[in-house]
Amino acid sequence: MTLADPVAILNGAPGALDPALVLLAALALDALIGDPRWLWAALPHPVVLIGKPIDWLEKKLNRAERGRLDRTIRGAVVVGVVVGVWAAIGWGLHLFFASFPYGMAAEAALVAVMLAGRSLYDHVGRVAKALKTGGAEAGREAVRHIVGRDPDQLDRHGVARSAIESLAENFADGLVAPAFWYLLLGLPGLFAYKAINTLDSMLGYKSPRLKAFGLTAARLDDAANYIPARLSGLLIGIGAAFAPGAAAGRALNWMVKESPKHASPNAGWPEAAMAGAYDFALGGPRRYPGGVSEAAWIGSGRARLEARDIRRAQRLYVIACALGWIAVAGVALAGWG
Repeated sequence: MTLADPVAILNGAPGALDPALVLLAALALDALIGDPRWLWAALPHPVVLIGKPIDWLEKKLNRAERGRLDRTIRGAVVVGVVVGVWAAIGWGLHLFFASFPYGMAAEAALVAVMLAGRSLYDHVGRVAKALKTGGAEAGREAVRHIVGRDPDQLDRHGVARSAIESLAENFADGLVAPAFWYLLLGLPGLFAYKAINTLDSMLGYKSPRLKAFGLTAARLDDAANYIPARLSGLLIGIGAAFAPGAAAGRALNWMVKESPKHASPNAGWPEAAMAGAYDFALGGPRRYPGGVSEAAWIGSGRARLEARDIRRAQRLYVIACALGWIAVAGVALAGWG
């Protein structure tokens, strides 16, 4: 098969659902269209479908009168069931798509739905716009949609830092990680990862109620993001060489030296790379629904960030995304070779 066989590709010939080719198409769709809100007004988003049974199971199985070990085991069972079911659904859908004409396009559209590249860029851009035009109050309202922490106590500099931190961290788990697991394991890997990520976002808090029950979800999410987080930091660090005013050497240096300061074993890698690229200080103490986290500062640069700094981070984010697309294209070309 050659690159001149588009009809054979779309009609299910061997290699028609090659993950690298499908991923390239999905990345393009995500970049062009982003999050189709009109679709989710009529249909439930896949993440919502993943989240509803998790919420139901947590209420049924995570009762306060049960002991810590019992709750930990029950939480592990929930993780195993949810991840297994969604991996099986992914496998079934892959077989279905591979069996009919234009299945590659259908699978690419589904993969694009699971990527958050464009929507992340748009959401962070809204924070920059709100901060510039409406000040700290408008910025807090805008940043509320993309962070897990309580933004009510943030000044405008805190809002800007939160937006940049979310841009870096969600680059890893909203774009690079789903792409990585799809490239490695196809739809089963992608669906399993989204289930793991949703489990962690719902159960992985250190609050008294969830600390034991959500332990497996949190640890599995750490494992699933281990490689993608480091790839994300590397893409940001290399991308800094092509971004005006950024320093690639410092980004890569801080990525290695500053990332261990983060409470997460993964989130510090892209955040430290972003901080180093522009000599920012990110992180610091932050308030979450479960309480206050006395987090360390990532980087030793300027902490009083503004809306214009969010825009600079967005430019670097686009370059890092482009480098990721080039890497996937290289994998696709290697497959054709």
